[in-house]
Amino acid sequence: MAYRYKSDLSLKDVLPETMFLNRRQLCLGAGAFLSGNIWGQAKAAVSSAPDEKPNSFEQITNYNNYYEFGTGKGDPAKYAGALQTKPWSIKIDGLVDKPMTLSMPDLLEKMVIEERIYRFRCVEGWSMVVPWNGFELADLLKVVGVKSEARYVSFETLLRPDEMWGQKRNYLEWPYREGLRLDEALNPLTILATGLYNKGLPNQNGAPVRLVVPWKYGFKSIKSIVRITLMKEQPQTSWSTANPREYGFYSNVNPNVDHPRWSQATERKISTSFVAKRQPTLLFNGYEKEVSDLYQGMDLATLY
Repeated sequence: MAYRYKSDLSLKDVLPETMFLNRRQLCLGAGAFLSGNIWGQAKAAVSSAPDEKPNSFEQITNYNNYYEFGTGKGDPAKYAGALQTKPWSIKIDGLVDKPMTLSMPDLLEKMVIEERIYRFRCVEGWSMVVPWNGFELADLLKVVGVKSEARYVSFETLLRPDEMWGQKRNYLEWPYREGLRLDEALNPLTILATGLYNKGLPNQNGAPVRLVVPWKYGFKSIKSIVRITLMKEQPQTSWSTANPREYGFYSNVNPNVDHPRWSQATERKISTSFVAKRQPTLLFNGYEKEVSDLYQGMDLATLY
């Protein structure tokens, strides 16, 4: 099922000719260039449309949230080198036909790696555009076979406090856990990333394999995955368990539903500029066309 998602755009549409790289698939969604009408009332301090230029490798790898290595944005780059990612394996169990544990070489041999350039929106109000390398989660689930009674997918991060010193602190219950509804997991946009900028995934970005769900806030895209479990009931997730009032299970990007402590209407794209303009946040992070059908009939203001 690889290459199911085809964007109407290419890198040539958003970057100067000299920066255009062949074979890259731009996955910025249909909402990007509709923002002029939607955000006509934006304040002067907010740009009229999102900046779609991919962030640099240095920006992406030096500004992160990864509480296993501390709460500062630079902590992951500073401390994640302690994490040993070889050997690595992922256990896939629960409501599947063929439970298995795959080493990273076995996993990569079975999957088709492609590049997906996605917007990344943090719940804190900042954003990036990231060129990931990875494969559709649906392809992996096809390998193990999903039983008919499965409704959710649960993910679990490595627990290794001697290498991930933040796990010795009580910010959250460890190991970190996240979850998706099965139809979300099977959506063509949902990938397991194994690299960025055609390089191996750095430790601070979730090496060797992480989830990327571009229409949800960044904390849903769990890093350094060691277990994937198919379930009938909605799984417990780390931030929703820690503070359900502020971090819901779905956590879809929505400019119309504010965080209890700040507005989600705009975002600050990470850049080299000392004073970066805020830009409008798009519903579902600009992927409304691709994912809105998943939430028909749901009250997005209460089921956030």
